[in-house]
Amino acid sequence: MVVVMQVGANESQIESVIAALNDHGFDVHRSSGSERTVLGAVGVHPEFDPRHIELLDGVSDVHRVSEPYKFASRAWKSEPTEAKVGDVIIGGNELVVMAGPCSVESEEQIHSSAAAVAKAGATILRGGSFKPRSSPYAFQGLGENGLIMMREAADAHGLKVVTEMMEPAQADVIGQYADMIQIGARNMQNYPLLRVAGQTGLPVLLKRGLSATIKEWLMSAEYILAENNPNVVLCERGIRTFEPYTRNTLDLSAVPVIKSRSHLPIIVDPSHGTGLRNKVMPMARAGVAAGADGLMIEVHPDPDVALSDGPQSLFFDQFDELMSQVRDIAKAVGRTMPSRTD
Repeated sequence: MVVVMQVGANESQIESVIAALNDHGFDVHRSSGSERTVLGAVGVHPEFDPRHIELLDGVSDVHRVSEPYKFASRAWKSEPTEAKVGDVIIGGNELVVMAGPCSVESEEQIHSSAAAVAKAGATILRGGSFKPRSSPYAFQGLGENGLIMMREAADAHGLKVVTEMMEPAQADVIGQYADMIQIGARNMQNYPLLRVAGQTGLPVLLKRGLSATIKEWLMSAEYILAENNPNVVLCERGIRTFEPYTRNTLDLSAVPVIKSRSHLPIIVDPSHGTGLRNKVMPMARAGVAAGADGLMIEVHPDPDVALSDGPQSLFFDQFDELMSQVRDIAKAVGRTMPSRTD
């Protein structure tokens, strides 16, 4: 249930409404917009009569939220959320590009990648130090050593760091080095992990599960938001279908659907969405045209020898060309992008 306070409602009135909701057994979350305060009352009370709240001083409107995801819905927050990753804003007018290798492999590799993506205009360095691989014999990442390398490379080139957390026990070490936690597709419905990610207070990038519906995806975001962590960014990275010509099917229709049903920002990952280097650039362009708030792109100094996901990683010159193309499309849809750092 959502309680919308009147414009100019004072703190005493707001606190009285919160106390009344608590007395009726609701947990209350508060969101203050530019003009008015909105209270989200969480709890299953089908017999509750909203008129008990409607009559209180300072209340403008009370209505039930039909969607099972409360805090992720537009009913809870009508204005788009601008997620903050340090001084980088995701969901504002400026598009954000996260780029870097699938896995951190060496100091030389991650430093050269950071330099290349920063020069082209990316603001967040991506890279895995703990890697979920389909085979137990594949490269699993460098662990904390990889995080150290990534942090140093990012700092050297003015970038933020996003990296994947695979289990709750990794929260402390990742929190020492990362600016943003990524929850991968395989863990989208790992609810204990989602709770811990929310509790860290760091911004969270939540990738869509391989077979997840949009509703299931938003319900997973709800777990993070319910931990009083508002900085959640969704990432469309393709879903598994019967189509064999691409690694996944990149569902770009999810972008306008999310924009209509949720206030959360959404970015697109065409690298995992297609799995093929020659399809990353056109789908990245399409993602921006569809209204995405940013992109996540895999980039490697020598993809042919990459320890993971080489076939979908761009060469440095290809990423540079992609950023040039995306700038033109961003301008056409009324968005901006960071400039090159030449």
